[in-house]
Amino acid sequence: MRIQMMGCAVDNLDMEESLAVVEGFIRSGRPHQHVVVNVDKIVKASRDPGLRRIINDCDLINADGMPVVWASRLLGKPLKERVTGVDLFEALMARAAQKGWRVFLLGAREEVVSGVARLYPARYPGLTIAGYRNGYWSQAEEDDVVAQISAARPDILFVAISSPTKEAFLARYQAAMKVPFAMGVGGTFDVAVGHVKRAPVWMQKAGLEWFYRFLQEPRRMFRRYFIEDMAFVALFAREWVRR
Repeated sequence: MRIQMMGCAVDNLDMEESLAVVEGFIRSGRPHQHVVVNVDKIVKASRDPGLRRIINDCDLINADGMPVVWASRLLGKPLKERVTGVDLFEALMARAAQKGWRVFLLGAREEVVSGVARLYPARYPGLTIAGYRNGYWSQAEEDDVVAQISAARPDILFVAISSPTKEAFLARYQAAMKVPFAMGVGGTFDVAVGHVKRAPVWMQKAGLEWFYRFLQEPRRMFRRYFIEDMAFVALFAREWVRR
C-alpha cells in the first residue's frame, strides 16, 4: 500500500516485501526506478516540484530514516519499518549472487567503486559485476555512460551520486538503459568499502544515525542537518493540522 506524506509517496513495505517487489521487477525485464525518502529528500522535494514528481513516479519508494517512520505514525499512516538504502543494497547484493542477477555499479570515486567491485564477489560468491564506472563525467560524456550501462545488460544498477542528481539521471535515462531495477544509493559505496563508518545499531534504532554522520563530517553536514532539514518540522506541522 502506498501512502502520501508531506507531498511524497511512500510504499508501506518491510524489507522482505521490498525484496519480493524487486524480484518481480527483474523477472519482468522492464525498467523500474527506486528511491528512498528521508527528511532531507522530503524537504528538497517540497522546494523542487521536478524532484517531487520524479519521486512520486518511482516504481518502489522506501522510507529511509526513523523520523519519517515516526511522522507516519503520528499522522495516522503508520509505516511498517524503515528500509534504508544501505540495508537494501546489501540484501540485494546477497540475493543477486543467489539468483544470478548481473549488477552494475555507478558512482563515487574510482578507488571506491573499484573497491566495491572487488570486495563483493569475494563476500558473495557467484555475484556477477557486469561493470562499473566512477561518478565523475562531463555532460558531453553522459551518452557514453548510458551506452556503457546498456551494453553491460545489468539486472540491477546502483547509482552512488548525490541527490537530486541521481534521481534526475535515472528518470532521464532509465528507458534507454532498460535496466530492470535501478536504485540510487548515495554514499553507500563509501560505507561498503569502510571509508565511512555506519552508526552503531542502537543509534540506528534510536533515529540518531544522522547525528553519527554529523560527528564524522561536521563541517559538511552542519548546514544540511541543522539549517535546511529543519523545514521538515514545519512540513510535518502543516500536515498534522490538515489531517
